[in-house]
Amino acid sequence: MSRQLTRLAAAVAFALLAPLASAATVLSFDDLADGALPSGYGGLQWSAAWLSFADAGEPFGTHSGNRQLATDWGADNTATLIRFGQAATFQGAWFSGYEDAAVSFSLYYQGQQVATSALLTPAPSSAFLASGYAGLVDAVAVNSAAHGGFGMDDFTFTAAVPEPETYALMLAGLAAVGLAARRRRAA
Repeated sequence: MSRQLTRLAAAVAFALLAPLASAATVLSFDDLADGALPSGYGGLQWSAAWLSFADAGEPFGTHSGNRQLATDWGADNTATLIRFGQAATFQGAWFSGYEDAAVSFSLYYQGQQVATSALLTPAPSSAFLASGYAGLVDAVAVNSAAHGGFGMDDFTFTAAVPEPETYALMLAGLAAVGLAARRRRAA
């Protein structure tokens, strides 16, 4: 019986630790069809302004694959909001497009703007626009004076890593399970 309890505790520990080893998520959009993004694509909430398109030719060069996102021509900065399901660090995305469609990011956490990225002037070959912010965000907006004039590819973010207190509580719980198994074995 105690071996089964020990195995169960180990399985629970692995299940709890797996999400903590989080790697960057890169949304390449290559699995989409032309048109509006599906609700919750990539675990994010995209505003209706975002559209997927493939192989548009110059000046919309992709970074990877053959598909990217654009906003419709009538969009404004507030219409480009992308919400994360949980707090994350946002690394940035690749952009191409017309020179007059310069882009930047506004980054938000708990309803407050926490950072703004540098400004990137798109060109036919894709270039990376870094967020320039290492803290947590729960929403990102793409700013441009010419929405519809840029394409976005390889949107990159990392889910938040739990606080050290979370690790300590989890380890204490696992130790308690191990102690209970040992006591049962001794009894």
